This record gives sequence, structure tokens and C-alpha cells, in this order.
Amino acid sequence: MRHFPTAALAAAFFLAASPPGHAAGFPACVDGLKRAAGKAGIRKSVVRRALDIAEPDARVLRLSTVQPERRIPIWDYLAFVVDDQRFREGKAAMRRHGAALRRAEKRFGVNRHVIAAIWGVETDYGKTTGRNFLPHALATLTCRGGRREAFWRRELLAALRIVNAGDLPLAKLYGSWAGAFGQTQFMPSTYRRLAVDFDGDGRKDLVSSVPDALGSAANYLRRAGWRTGRPRIIEVRVPNGYRGPEGRKRKAALDTWAARGLRRMDRRRLKGKLRAGLLRPAGPDGPAFLTFRNFDSLYAYNHAESYALAVAHLADRLAGRGRFRAAWPTDDPGLSRIERKWLQELLIVEGYDPGAPDGKIGPKSRAAIREAEKDLGLPVTGRAARRIFQALGGK
Repeated sequence: MRHFPTAALAAAFFLAASPPGHAAGFPACVDGLKRAAGKAGIRKSVVRRALDIAEPDARVLRLSTVQPERRIPIWDYLAFVVDDQRFREGKAAMRRHGAALRRAEKRFGVNRHVIAAIWGVETDYGKTTGRNFLPHALATLTCRGGRREAFWRRELLAALRIVNAGDLPLAKLYGSWAGAFGQTQFMPSTYRRLAVDFDGDGRKDLVSSVPDALGSAANYLRRAGWRTGRPRIIEVRVPNGYRGPEGRKRKAALDTWAARGLRRMDRRRLKGKLRAGLLRPAGPDGPAFLTFRNFDSLYAYNHAESYALAVAHLADRLAGRGRFRAAWPTDDPGLSRIERKWLQELLIVEGYDPGAPDGKIGPKSRAAIREAEKDLGLPVTGRAARRIFQALGGK
């Protein structure tokens, strides 16, 4: 039997998160899921072990309903997602797994630096794949009800089918609260459609097999429309007062962008019929990029422009290109992961409580930062940023 949150705590979360008719019926809902799994042809032994649960997962319910206090500024996001540590570790990972990356590049036509960047941004090269037991998490989300109930049910059955097919043991089904798992974070239904056996052992194992994970990520991008040898992003300078089209979907030929006054930041000519959209993630005062079809493939992986930009930038750095040339429009830039950890340690020394110093800035850390900012007479933001870091003695 697995260990669970206390019944009272889980029930309280479930009652708060569930629509009428679901809250009192978690055991009955799980029984229904067991029957559905049996009808889907999943072995009884798999169903019994996967769904031996009596209470909803309170942590999953909390994570699924708590929204961030504010949208993370793009410069904060990139500061810790594409920091020097991830770059250095990415170079080392590419040396260790160069053969698999080159094979994936050759077979699927996806640049090996991009494959490595996906791996790095998703799970820090396999180090942080998630700690939620997927059947429990997905059953919790299904039985909570709501407009996505059918989606969560399909993902739960897909996860059990992966075990039933012999690709993974049940003990490896751990991932994010929302069901993504493995070194390149596939949802179970995506796993069943697009995972590949790239190490030739007869199983599709994105949890323990680095070749399988890298090959599967490349296969995903190819299916999402990746075009071999084409660019992802180009950093550009936009003329002052520009009022023309913007957005990655509003594409035009490079010749057209040149006629609109845009220029490449690397001083090369902007020319040709290749189509791109203009992305200015921090508005008119920050860096600007022309984004191509391959950028859209990265967007398809995680449906966030900030994510696609992070992967594209990390891939460029791994390939030997430099940082963005234009500065972000802030006088209080974000911190790297190690600096975030140091900030938490500095807060503890000064008597604040940011929680465990792990470099992860959650509600407790943000509350401690706000308290310190207020005490120091700084603008109260709750951000893990340079100003509060230096005010507390950080270098």
C-alpha cells in the first residue's frame, strides 16, 4: 500500500476542487476507472496495483488549482532556465551522449543541439523528471470532474496501456502532477503515439533510456513540422516607432521584413522568401526576434512562446552562438538557479523563512522576499531578482 496525505487533508482539497456530485464519490469513481481499464484490455494485476488508492492526492489538487501570483517576466524566466549551469551541463551531456544525438539528428532531421536543449529545459538532462505517481495523480484529476475530466481519463488509460504493453513497469510511472513523465516529459497518450525504441532493446523507455528519450523528442518535433536545416529564430533590430504586424503567426517573407525596416543584429543581410513572424516578448523596448516554422514546432512541444524561446536560445548557445545582443528592459534582472539558492540562504541568515534553500521560488520564498523588500525599503515585488539579492549581501 502506498502512503497518502491524511484522509482529512485530501478530502478537504477534493471537496474544494470538485464540482457537486464528485466530492463524496472518490472510491466509487476509482472503481469506475478500474472497470474502464478492464474493458480496455488492461491486465487485472496492473489495474489492481495502479489504482490501489483510497483518497485523492491533495498535492496534485493543490498544484492544479493554485495559480502563480503573477506572470513571470521573460527576463526572470530565461535567467534561470538558460543559465550558465544548464549550458555547461548541456555541453557535458552532449559529449556523453553524442552518438545518440547524432543518430537522432540523422534519422529525424532535427538539429542535435535542439534535441539536447529540449532535454535540458524539460528535466535538466534527466535529473528532475517529477515525483508524482501518475495513476494516483490522473485518477485524482479525473475524479475531481470538470471540463477536462475526459482528457484526464484518457491519459490515465494511456499510462496503464504503456505498462500493459511491457514498455515500462508500473514503478517507473512517476512524473509531473499533470501526467507528463520521462526524461523528455511526454504525456501518456503522446508517449504511445510518438515514443520510439531508439536503443534497440525492444521497449520504449523514456524514463531510463537516454537514447529512447532523445529519439522520441526528435520524432515529436519532426511530426510537429520541423524542417531540416531551417532556422529557428533570428534576433533583429526593429525601427523606432514600428507599428506593423507582430506575432509568430503573422508571417511574411524576409524580404518583406527588410522592407519594413527590420535589420539582423549580427549585421548580415535580411533577405529571401523564407517566412517568419515578429516576436517581441518584452514589448517594443526589449529584444526582438523573427521566428520561423521550426520555432512553431518548439512551441507545439509545450504551448508557450517563452518555452520555445528558451529552447531555441539554449540550442544556439550549445551550438556556439552567444547570448542575445539586445538588453531586456529592466534595471532589476533575474537570477540564475544557483543565485536563487544563495538568495534563499541569505534570507534565512537574516531571519526570514523562504523554505528549503533549493533554488525553487514558490509561494513561501516569494512571501519571504516581499517581507525583506518591505523591511529594506525596496519596491515590493516578491521576485528573485538582482536588487534584493545584492541588498542582502549577494555578489
